Amino acid sequence: MKLLGTTFLCGALWLALITTMHGSLNLKWFAPKVAGTTKAEDKFRIGFLPVTCHLTCPVTDFINQQVEGQSTFEPVRFSGWPELKEAFLSGYTPATFILAPMAMALREQGVPIKIVYLGHRDGSAVMVHKDSKIYRMEDLRGKRIAVPNRYSNQRLLVFRALKQAHMTVKDIELVEMPPPDMPAALYSKAVDAISSGEPFMGQTEIDGYGRVLWLTKDVWPNFISCVLAVREDFIKNDRETVQRLVDGIASSGKWLDQSMDHRMDAAKFVAKNYYNQHPRLLEFVLSKPPDRVKYTNLALRKADFEEIEVLALEAGVIQKDVIFEDYTDASFVPDDALVKPSSYEGLKGGEVPPRK
Repeated sequence: MKLLGTTFLCGALWLALITTMHGSLNLKWFAPKVAGTTKAEDKFRIGFLPVTCHLTCPVTDFINQQVEGQSTFEPVRFSGWPELKEAFLSGYTPATFILAPMAMALREQGVPIKIVYLGHRDGSAVMVHKDSKIYRMEDLRGKRIAVPNRYSNQRLLVFRALKQAHMTVKDIELVEMPPPDMPAALYSKAVDAISSGEPFMGQTEIDGYGRVLWLTKDVWPNFISCVLAVREDFIKNDRETVQRLVDGIASSGKWLDQSMDHRMDAAKFVAKNYYNQHPRLLEFVLSKPPDRVKYTNLALRKADFEEIEVLALEAGVIQKDVIFEDYTDASFVPDDALVKPSSYEGLKGGEVPPRK
């Protein structure tokens, strides 16, 4: 009886060992998992907002589907910065498009975040009511200016413009407002000026009551608002996937800037499948003028970020000097001369295919 029990125990242990080995070697039970991946298709999630600063995210996803039959990631649209940030902090999205100053501040707070690429260049504006008497920064003295939030580069843009006009933030009333609410606030004259990423600034022009005080490309050349950032555990566990993501964003950017036809195609399929906006908004801001926002020259340049660092420190966004090499990982940035536009030929005047 005792021998039978021993034999049964040995058999059970052997079965458990074989099962564990099978699960480990073939089913990858104990392989490290990247937070935010889905079990069904092993895709990872990327957070984005429906703004032109994040346009390469849906464009890359759509082109991947049309050219390769599937995308390697799942783009997740958020309605505002707080939700997008919390999704990243929780690990729900291991990658995200995010405000550059916000990424710096999170890193300073100990969040394992790394900026790996840019989302755009330029692509913002300061708008005033067409009937106003505001034609220069000095005319905003005593006026109300709306910016997205304290971490936005549009807020830093205002600080920069104030310094150039020999003014301080005490000379204006700065208010924080969600970008989708800004056009209505300007229309009703609840504020005197607004600044955010597109296409909300362009909407005021299309609707006939907004006037450009300045485009950021004219006052802060190669302006950066949003960047592509990933979690450090994502980099540690799967560098190859992060590199593939950056390369895809780079190729999509080159495709967007290759021709106006590509931009107009993107306006259609992004508006329909990702942004839930009227295509005319994106068509306007991607063409009037054509360099209102750019998607090339997206490498991480230390000098660009150092200017943001100085302004962020003065504005109280960060509390001490931050180190470029600490909050960025430039090892994924491809040689721009070697980046080729995506091979997608565009809509060719046909119907916009749905997102798969």
